[in-house]
Amino acid sequence: MRQNNMKVIGITGGVGSGKSAVLAWMEQEYGACICQMDEVAKQLQKKGTECFKKIVDEFGDAVVGEDGELDRKELGKMVFSSAEKLQCLNAIVHPAVLKWVQKDIVEKRKQGKPLYVVEAALLTDTGRELCDEMWYIYTSENIRRQRLKASRHYTDEKITDMIASQPSEDTFRQACQAVIDNSGDFEDTKRQIGDKL
Repeated sequence: MRQNNMKVIGITGGVGSGKSAVLAWMEQEYGACICQMDEVAKQLQKKGTECFKKIVDEFGDAVVGEDGELDRKELGKMVFSSAEKLQCLNAIVHPAVLKWVQKDIVEKRKQGKPLYVVEAALLTDTGRELCDEMWYIYTSENIRRQRLKASRHYTDEKITDMIASQPSEDTFRQACQAVIDNSGDFEDTKRQIGDKL
């Protein structure tokens, strides 16, 4: 492939929809470069980084754990109880993540990679401008619940809260150009991915 026509696909979907399995398959089968925005965000918030300093300035030393790194639980408690604080945290982290991903896309394009996949549950809000097209990984809610109980041992209450805090199915569908139904057999999911690429 020519080095400038790497395709950038955004993958999004609710918790428990099986995005990780889709990413692993695309990497294995199509040589996709995988970028998980949550992981990038974690790296960019490590001790000593620009984001870390800004977060501590904004939220105080209470969000720093004994190991000197951010205490995510403490920070989570603060921001999830206040829309204003969450907005403030996002204003620090999101631009830094987007900048990092933009640079990475340029880098991988130079290397002649064929496919770049960006994954984030909130890609409908942040980062969609980086993608040539957006895919929604759809899985019915009862299957998502079963998976989350089996793999992460979450309670019904926790799953309900998590689903409620994410964009609605309509929002995902409106933001994306393609829908991959991952409710059934994964072989069927693979076929759908092959058809879209």
